[in-house]
Amino acid sequence: MSRLTKEEALDLIKNADLKELGRMATQRKKELHPKGITTFVIDRNINYTNICWVDCKFCAFYRHEKDADAYVLTFDEIDAKIDELLEIGGTQILFQGGVHPKLKIEWYEDLVEHIHQKYPTITIHGFSSIELDFIAKVSRISIQEVLARLKAKGLASIPGAGAEILSDKVRDIIAPKKIDSDVWVDVHRQAHKLDIMSTATMMYGTVERDEDIIEHLDMVRNLQDETDGFRAFIMWSFQGKNTELLAQIPDMEKPSSNRYLRLLAVARLYLDNVPNIQSSWVTQGPYIGQMALRFGANDLGSTMMEENVVSSAGASYHMAKDEMVHLIKDVGEIPAVRNTAYETLEIFN
Repeated sequence: MSRLTKEEALDLIKNADLKELGRMATQRKKELHPKGITTFVIDRNINYTNICWVDCKFCAFYRHEKDADAYVLTFDEIDAKIDELLEIGGTQILFQGGVHPKLKIEWYEDLVEHIHQKYPTITIHGFSSIELDFIAKVSRISIQEVLARLKAKGLASIPGAGAEILSDKVRDIIAPKKIDSDVWVDVHRQAHKLDIMSTATMMYGTVERDEDIIEHLDMVRNLQDETDGFRAFIMWSFQGKNTELLAQIPDMEKPSSNRYLRLLAVARLYLDNVPNIQSSWVTQGPYIGQMALRFGANDLGSTMMEENVVSSAGASYHMAKDEMVHLIKDVGEIPAVRNTAYETLEIFN
């Protein structure tokens, strides 16, 4: 099959029959994952701080340093969360914060080293590109040094958070203080060069056009061609409750489930070099999350023992391991628990 062009992908978003898109994406998924296994990971999001100076208009989670409910978790508080995760068989923490204006590389080194030494079975999947970029700036070192030093202490991989839409015209509206698209890409490039794998993400449903979405997918595909460092692509819709962006644009239309499935299928077709596509049941709900398995997704993501960021903006879905297993079996696929590297740990026949 010839590679999808940007023009063809744009036409699919605008004009393709939804059922046909699902069929095409499922065919591509089966080519990549012929055994019919759908995976998920048992992990926990740990937001080590909610203090952030970037003030993204789409975010309801951040606080400023002097706010009454601003926090930085102590190591003991973080340990308690990891202990709870281990009790349910967890293997990974997704570790992110706000972009704290004062924390430097030494603080992060101590944190990663502490977790890695105390909990050697837990994979640290942590720190978004903007966090890493700012750690470099406030510590007056290069992004390469930040990544190398954190890897040496036990950082295993980095999440794709902070991508939103990789179009600076969009970013200038929804997050004017945030790093540019090219910087986001380059942080992941530098990580991949150090054999730190990562994920790519996309948050849609604000002010972007279809053309911006295609540009976003193209930047991900191009970097993957160059480095082969993305393990997965994860896409979700903007959650607007309690956000400045929705207050500024109150008539902003909430993306439909149809729109989510359409974009997911096009992502599966366009990102022919990214092995895994994750369903975002956290924002879409469990049943659209299940439907995503018929539109190209081969992974249900996390059991999400804890989630603070999108829940601050109104998404409040939760799912236990047993429910994930049921949803996967219900569409005729084989459920399996995986680790951060998408290696199968346990299959539920």
